[in-house]
Amino acid sequence: MSSSATIRIGACVLAAAAAASMPPHLPAAERPNVLWIIGEDLGPELACYGTPEVRTPHLDDLAKRGVRFTRAFTTAPVCSASRSAFITGMYQTTIGAHNHRSHRDDGYRLPEGVRIITDRLRDAGYFTANVTDLAQGVKGTGKTDWNFHVAGRPFDSADWDDLKTHQPFYAQVNFPETHRGGAWDSAHQRIPHTADPAKVVIPPYYPDHPVTRNDWAQYLNTVMALDAKVGLVLKKLREDGLADNTVVIFMGDHGRAMVRGKQWCYDSGLRVPLIIYWPEKLEAPQGYDAGRVSGRLIEAIDLTATTLDIAGIEKPPRMQGRVLFGPRADPPREYAFGARDRCDETVFRIRTVRTPRYRYIRNVLPERPFLQQNRYKERQYPVIHLLRMLDKRGELTPAQAFLTAPRRPAEELYDLEHDPWEIHNLAESPEHRKVLTDLRAAVMDWIERTDDQGRFPEPPEVLRKWQDDRKAEDDAAIARRRREVEWQVENQ
Repeated sequence: MSSSATIRIGACVLAAAAAASMPPHLPAAERPNVLWIIGEDLGPELACYGTPEVRTPHLDDLAKRGVRFTRAFTTAPVCSASRSAFITGMYQTTIGAHNHRSHRDDGYRLPEGVRIITDRLRDAGYFTANVTDLAQGVKGTGKTDWNFHVAGRPFDSADWDDLKTHQPFYAQVNFPETHRGGAWDSAHQRIPHTADPAKVVIPPYYPDHPVTRNDWAQYLNTVMALDAKVGLVLKKLREDGLADNTVVIFMGDHGRAMVRGKQWCYDSGLRVPLIIYWPEKLEAPQGYDAGRVSGRLIEAIDLTATTLDIAGIEKPPRMQGRVLFGPRADPPREYAFGARDRCDETVFRIRTVRTPRYRYIRNVLPERPFLQQNRYKERQYPVIHLLRMLDKRGELTPAQAFLTAPRRPAEELYDLEHDPWEIHNLAESPEHRKVLTDLRAAVMDWIERTDDQGRFPEPPEVLRKWQDDRKAEDDAAIARRRREVEWQVENQ
């Protein structure tokens, strides 16, 4: 199938090529540096967001000195689709990057007029880095994970030490502690205080069981280990004389790696921490008020547009991200949109919209159960196996049994003001009929207006590859995980 057949970028979205850089409002030597610190699979479970049993002194201090956003969302709940969006400032659904880890081997490139942020910044005189070499014993992952091919080098360097002699710079540091794997498993060994499983507050859609509490406590331990690394980054900025002219943006690449979080279009999968710090010695832009907590709706692609503006680069006219501060700031968002498509071998198509109060979800394939097979999650998430075991015993609450049901509702509507865990579906509520109708229309309009490529299925051979790869190895790991949980349930 040709790329023109599979990727139909509407003229209404990408009719014009990217605009050229406007003359910088400051000479290159006087423009701020910009540093993105990205936590993988990280929800807003920081102390400054009110999470019990977690200590995040470095991020709390950054939030006190900067602006902390309470309604920041990625546009996808999985890394490759989300990162493809915020590295370009475009919805992943618009640019054909919506299926998780797609286009890795087929040479797919971005549509005409869409570029990654580092290419735009480099044209304006910025040095770019994706830091892996930070300090002795401290490494960034260098993660990109984009669903497209980039010609040439997307970054100029991976070495932190290059930043001191190459300014202005744009740099990323990606940390893996909150991503399940080796860094997750050992996080409790690298922090002075660990979360007490008996004291953590777990979402009500999880069984209140030691398996759940231990898993949640370890997640909080990873958050604390991440905070310690952020502290080292901020210390390096100060030691290297970079702190006074570097704007720091801290965020997660999507929500937490938990059941109903990562890969799902609830707040738990899309809501991330976002802290923006503007150094005191630089004149702050209009709309930035240090020490403030903002409830403004933010999409991660807005950070792309805002970073370009900080660098003195005019936002391309078709870029979907919005500038947050300054004289060229865009109007605040009325809605924050999100989408989930194929993740690994698991095919769903979900579209969502968030307002300050409500979340609407459209499940295009409601006949597919929430716990449809996904080997990655079944290897990594013990609570999946716990849910299945307790479901067979009839020991789940309605909110928990929602996750084990054989199908999902076609539409979901949640009032976050009264239901922050999103467990009371109001889609059938007569009192909320207008809200449902309005948000349904907003999603349908967004799909058409942004030329959502999720309307066009992937070739069948792509799915077959995902279903077959590593099957024997994964099945063995899943069996081990299931036996571990069974033992814990039987011996609690």
